[in-house]
Amino acid sequence: METTSRGVAQAPATEGGQHAPSARHTVDGYLRAPFPWYGLDEAFAGPRWLMQVGMTADGAVEHGSIGHGDEPTVRNEHVAGGGQEAKEKFAVVVTVAANPSRRTADGTGLLEATSVSSAAWLAGVGLLSFTWPGQMDHSLRDDWLEQQTETAWVLADDLDGADWSTLSLPVDGVPTAFHYRESEFGWVLAGSTSAGVHLGAYGRGMSAYGLGFAAVKDIAAYA
Repeated sequence: METTSRGVAQAPATEGGQHAPSARHTVDGYLRAPFPWYGLDEAFAGPRWLMQVGMTADGAVEHGSIGHGDEPTVRNEHVAGGGQEAKEKFAVVVTVAANPSRRTADGTGLLEATSVSSAAWLAGVGLLSFTWPGQMDHSLRDDWLEQQTETAWVLADDLDGADWSTLSLPVDGVPTAFHYRESEFGWVLAGSTSAGVHLGAYGRGMSAYGLGFAAVKDIAAYA
């Protein structure tokens, strides 16, 4: 997608698994969106926090993320204790406007259409942004991240492939089919809603199987 992200798109790694710059952001970009935002439903009683908003070059809001649970760190399992530490428990819900292919604001080109694959890719990259394999030297992480980001796109472009399974989860109380996959770093899922948006989600330490999604009633409450 031809978008620019405001917020934590790919958090830089820090030595010792320390926190990356805060993922919390203002609600302003979210209020500009012409579509509903989604998060976990009321069954989740933990903390919620805003992450990133993605915009087109002409300033239209296309996607954004809402976090739930522990704010994730960039984790190097080797440095942080050989993988023995308990991982943070978090889930991030990505809302993507369902847009067809359309012209840019100046009329000189076309913007790529958004799809379930868009949501899957954004979720996959989001999980990678908080991952740093323990066997890897700090200096190599950027190369690893670039390679894994490309892999995430290939996977997102083949949602009917063997790497994905199907998971039914409620969206606004209605059972909805999602594409789902797990890796050593966490899980990713993606699907569509009847509200004109695609949903992606990623997390670790929190099972995806018991989650439900619902439209945020008042995004301004996050201010």
